[in-house]
Amino acid sequence: MKIVCKNDELISAINIALRAVSSKTTMAVLECFLIEAKEGRILITSNNMELGIKTELPGRIEEEGQVAVNAKLFSDIARKLPVGSVNISVDANYSMLITCGKAKFNIAAQSGNDFPVLPEIKKDNFITISEFALKEIIRQTIFAVSDNEATKIMTGEYFEISGNKLTVTALDGHRIAIRNIELKKVFDDRDVIIPGKTLNEISKIIEGDAEKDILVYFSQNNIMFELENTIVLSRLIEGKYLNVKQMISTDYSTKVKINKKELTDCIDRATLLVKESDKKPIIINIEDNSIRLSMNTSIGSMDEEIDIEKDGNNLLIGFNPKFVMDVLKVIDEDDITLYLTNSKAPCFIRDENASYNYLILPVNFSSAR
Repeated sequence: MKIVCKNDELISAINIALRAVSSKTTMAVLECFLIEAKEGRILITSNNMELGIKTELPGRIEEEGQVAVNAKLFSDIARKLPVGSVNISVDANYSMLITCGKAKFNIAAQSGNDFPVLPEIKKDNFITISEFALKEIIRQTIFAVSDNEATKIMTGEYFEISGNKLTVTALDGHRIAIRNIELKKVFDDRDVIIPGKTLNEISKIIEGDAEKDILVYFSQNNIMFELENTIVLSRLIEGKYLNVKQMISTDYSTKVKINKKELTDCIDRATLLVKESDKKPIIINIEDNSIRLSMNTSIGSMDEEIDIEKDGNNLLIGFNPKFVMDVLKVIDEDDITLYLTNSKAPCFIRDENASYNYLILPVNFSSAR
């Protein structure tokens, strides 16, 4: 195999493919890239058996072939090469020669025949979504995905397609994040659970261009995202997702409209008094046309008042400040609306069109005051 490419384009392709390289495995081949030069295309593939990525590298093929090479070593070398044209050749003994300018590396590679092939997915069951929409959906929900592998279902996000509507849900037992968007077309109804790790990697790969569409293909056990020069293929999480609809309520006894930045800044100041090991709640006292936030820790105490528009009853309630901040960071509106029932019931933050709906469970603060 002999190929020629530009250094910056090689690094760009490597950065994408590295996201599916296995870091802890007993199979050495999973620590490799598969580099293929065939049919006028140079492809770099990685596969950790849960997530697979295949991306195209612009360049010139002088001799077709394929080879597997340790991904970390190959990427480290590529990053250290001088700017310019990179020549990569592999002989019959799988010795790889990498030259760029006056730099020359000779490293051991291996046959690509043992590299696990990415599953084939029929392209008859799919949706299209813009890069911007997908990146925004992930940004506005991924924080609520659980990292506890004991509750596997919660480590993924629930994608539900109905006609031209897509609903994405994430929850971790303490909060729920829901985003609703309209797709450009009507598609067949479908629901799948996509691993949060996969969505995280997708979000880092795509630029978020509103003019670029992503094709998303479904099979029984896998999902494939087809980008401009890259495909990302992932296993789906098996099982039945929790019935979130029965947890969502439109009833409330207190409705509060508040400036998002003022609330965010106030909670940010309050957390200056919280040690990393502490689990101190922020106490919210809603009265008349103001909301008073207070924090009391071993370091000190604070309280601050913010003007609000209130409809309904006065209320005293406590929350984990991180959970509130996670929601505030992903809402783009200047003002937000909180819907509350009592000190032990969830708080809902949603817009009038229900394009987003966040649920945060309160915490017991009787001993924290």
